[in-house]
Amino acid sequence: MIAIVYPQFYGVGGIARYLDSFLANLPENAPPIYLITGDENKIPRQYKGVEIIHIPFSSNRFSLISWSISAAKLVKKLYADKNISLVNFHFPPLIPGLFLPRDIPIVLTAHTTYRGMSGKFYKTEHFKSPWNALALTIKFAMENIIFSKTSKVISLTEQGRQEVLTYGVKKPIAVIPNGVDISQFVPDASVSKDIDVLFCGRIEKRKGSRPMVEVCERLVIAKPDINIYVVGYGDDDQYVKQHLSKFAGNITLTGKVPFNDMMSYYSRSKLYVSTSYYEGLPGTCLEAMAMHLPAIVWDFQFYEGLVIEGKTGFLATPNDYDGMVQRVLIGLDKPEEMIAMGAHARSLLEAHYSWAKLSDDLIKVILS
Repeated sequence: MIAIVYPQFYGVGGIARYLDSFLANLPENAPPIYLITGDENKIPRQYKGVEIIHIPFSSNRFSLISWSISAAKLVKKLYADKNISLVNFHFPPLIPGLFLPRDIPIVLTAHTTYRGMSGKFYKTEHFKSPWNALALTIKFAMENIIFSKTSKVISLTEQGRQEVLTYGVKKPIAVIPNGVDISQFVPDASVSKDIDVLFCGRIEKRKGSRPMVEVCERLVIAKPDINIYVVGYGDDDQYVKQHLSKFAGNITLTGKVPFNDMMSYYSRSKLYVSTSYYEGLPGTCLEAMAMHLPAIVWDFQFYEGLVIEGKTGFLATPNDYDGMVQRVLIGLDKPEEMIAMGAHARSLLEAHYSWAKLSDDLIKVILS
């Protein structure tokens, strides 16, 4: 019996989508699960064998602290009543993990780390940390406290595992990737491919918003009839709009869109392109590849095994803008090769990144 603790289950965030897919694809032999979450943006959801327990929550630090205290009390009661045998905690955010009791077994799913999100994991500084030295010291200390309480860690990629090791963690670390619901993301050959290049995800500096602007500008110059869509929103919206609005004839900035609308954008697109510097394992890339889109991305370890050069996409050296642009232009110039590449991408996901398989893998690791 498992308690999953995560405060922001409803929404389009990566962890929320991860948990939704995991719970929707639980194997038949899965134990009973309590999902302890917040009620912000609550919508009706049901999963076989899962009881969702809501604790009032709103998106601010004070609410997160009060939510975390209440969640810890609930976890203690469930454990004392023998309703659960362990907790599966997902971070970030970190604060709930600080309140979880040490006497209850905790399996931590570390989707990202602050060493990675600050850019400090890389030898080359690809982006500046949004946090100052003091704030980072505090965040690292919080992570270390949570790691010390944890009996086992799950990471999404080998890069994620390497990040966890930089904290001196000696506990077992399992690598189980994020996945995609293959039955939900199904290519539709009848849809017209009117979008040449699709960028989608959070508009943030560490997600590559600034190099995305540079690549877009160069693509428009190199191919004046190109049609680019940028789907997403974030704290670097103003910069992106300021620099790309002059290309309104070539570039569409959609802003925030409902998750259900993404299927249409994937179906209409020829190529998925990302200039992100840091990810756990990006859901948008997985979804796009499931929809037969080759992926063109920077060559980072978190794409290892997913974006395979010349088979499921192209890899460009980080910040090699001309190299990225050339790979996009090659892709647009060779549609038949890209169709074959997209088919390979779908096959790879069916074999190794389908939630039907991954949910079973996760249950086994959590309970082992």
